[in-house]
Amino acid sequence: MKLEDFNNIDFKNAGNLPLPVKGVLLLALLILLIGAGYWFIWKPAAEDLERAQIKENELRDVFLAKKRQSINLDAYKEQMVEIERTFGALLKQLPDKSQMDGLLTDINQVGLTRGLEFELFKPGKEVIGDFYAEMPIQIKVIGSYHDLGAFATDVSKLSRIVTLNDLVISAAAKGKSGNEPADASRLVMEAVAKTYRYLDASEIAAKREAELQAKKGAKNTKAPKK
Repeated sequence: MKLEDFNNIDFKNAGNLPLPVKGVLLLALLILLIGAGYWFIWKPAAEDLERAQIKENELRDVFLAKKRQSINLDAYKEQMVEIERTFGALLKQLPDKSQMDGLLTDINQVGLTRGLEFELFKPGKEVIGDFYAEMPIQIKVIGSYHDLGAFATDVSKLSRIVTLNDLVISAAAKGKSGNEPADASRLVMEAVAKTYRYLDASEIAAKREAELQAKKGAKNTKAPKK
């Protein structure tokens, strides 16, 4: 077989071509068919298989996660019941709107019972949270160190949640009557008492409506892009 045998190939008379030339042509045709088959059939099929295997692994992970959840479903249900019970107990420690006046009276009464003098008892503006409202109360009381400590203890034991924050204790500038010289045993305690109440259904609905309107207003104020 010589190179000249490939220069003047007559495909119309391919049957009379020398056997070595026929073998080379058939081999080239076979390689071409294999390449075309790989590019147009096997390669797309392999890519589809790879995607299917990735999807299979994802579905297997989801299945195993769901299976673990189903196995622990009873434990999750018990945990949810316990959480709801605990949340309900905490919620009962929050007064509703109608009980706030009584709670403020209780705080004041605790101080008077301990013999404290109130120079300031000023409820502030409520701070609205997700399902509760926080009311800060500025207080300034005068009494002995022991009575101030007992007052703080009594406040912590109230059936409703009350916390004392930003405590500042200093010596009283005057005696008990106001005309007497300062008594070292008398102290002034300034603090912010914070108490909480839960929002009723109408307040929660109004809060959500206000948030929705605020979002709409913010969206409407955005300048359109040109």
